[in-house]
Amino acid sequence: MSDPDSALRHDPYAALRIPDFRRLISARILLTVATRIQGLVVSWQIFKLTNDPLALGLIGLTEAIPSIAVSLYAGHVADSVRRKNIIVVTVGVLLLCAAALAFFASPLGLPLLAKGAWFTLPLYSVIFVSGIARGFLGPALFSFMPQLLPNRDKLTNAITWNSTTYQAAAVLGPALGGYLIAHLNVGNSYLVATSLLAVALVQFLTIASRPLPELVGERLGLQDSVLSGLRFIWNNQLVLAALSLDLFAVLFGGAVALLPVFAVNILKVGASGLGHLEAAPAVGSVLMAAFLTYFPLRRHAGRKLLWAVAGFGLATICFALSTNFWLSLFLLFLTGVFDSVSVIVRSTLLHTFTPEHMKGRVSAVNNIFIGSSNEIGSFESGAAAKLLGVVPSVIFGGAMTMLVVAITAMKADKLRKLDMTPQPVKA
Repeated sequence: MSDPDSALRHDPYAALRIPDFRRLISARILLTVATRIQGLVVSWQIFKLTNDPLALGLIGLTEAIPSIAVSLYAGHVADSVRRKNIIVVTVGVLLLCAAALAFFASPLGLPLLAKGAWFTLPLYSVIFVSGIARGFLGPALFSFMPQLLPNRDKLTNAITWNSTTYQAAAVLGPALGGYLIAHLNVGNSYLVATSLLAVALVQFLTIASRPLPELVGERLGLQDSVLSGLRFIWNNQLVLAALSLDLFAVLFGGAVALLPVFAVNILKVGASGLGHLEAAPAVGSVLMAAFLTYFPLRRHAGRKLLWAVAGFGLATICFALSTNFWLSLFLLFLTGVFDSVSVIVRSTLLHTFTPEHMKGRVSAVNNIFIGSSNEIGSFESGAAAKLLGVVPSVIFGGAMTMLVVAITAMKADKLRKLDMTPQPVKA
């Protein structure tokens, strides 16, 4: 006699039993560690060269502008070209960018940063190119991952493992970056990132390519295809509300761009302390993601999402007021715990409601909403710090995040009532 509850049994390792999925997440771990090291090192280098918080914000803006500019077209490409091919090419470009940063930190390239008009322009130029590559990489990775799964019943588990391993890499990257800066130098730190990206590229190459999903409906022209992801999200209140909530929370609530200022001027913990501060949110995220791997977020998921984003804003405000290193670490840890809930709910909604043949284009819109909002939020943080001061600007951002949660809770009734409890299969 069949067990009526068998469909509800949860295998926490279901997705990891698929070889190509394991290859994908291991490659993504290497990619994330490398880019996190590179991001920390370049922010440290530019802050040391300029001693200006606005220069830190400009790092994010320089990467976000090209990423946003190409995102919609990149989504069309991800639904028109084999996704593995896009991943290999874009990771190759990121590898070249890392090598260029290593060159500008070498004895041959370093003098260019000291010549008047050049100053930090070479660094920002490399960041700009990496933003273009990231704009194409995001939709391709997002839409390629479900193609590695034999059926959709493993999708939620795969999303959670994808998030867990990403956050684990995000923990390791900044911590390793801070260690490298403190014990080696900027140039050698870039070389480590370059080496990791090279290994990641090789790992991506070992994954078997997949054909594009079968097209549903008639083929659209370029303009309609590019804009179809926007139309899809605009017409889905649930997905739109979740994306908007995350967008404004990241845009206003992030203090990460200003961590070098807190590390040097407020907490006085130097490069190694900066690495720990950078890693703290990711530690919280990976622990929460691991918890959700075993205990998936199901009942009252919408309400829990709203409370989590509100908690993110409150923890951000408290971090701004803290002058104790350990308390600051704990508060950043909490921001990661709360953010992990948002990431997993949003990813699950996107994968669940988006048809396979549109995932590249919808992911491109998500990249504009969320991915690039991290960089635009970094610019907002830098600009606000310049105008208001570092601590008031972070308090302002946390308060705005909590205001956005209140407005979303009132306006988006479908998100507020969201429940992700799976239904038993009828006999």
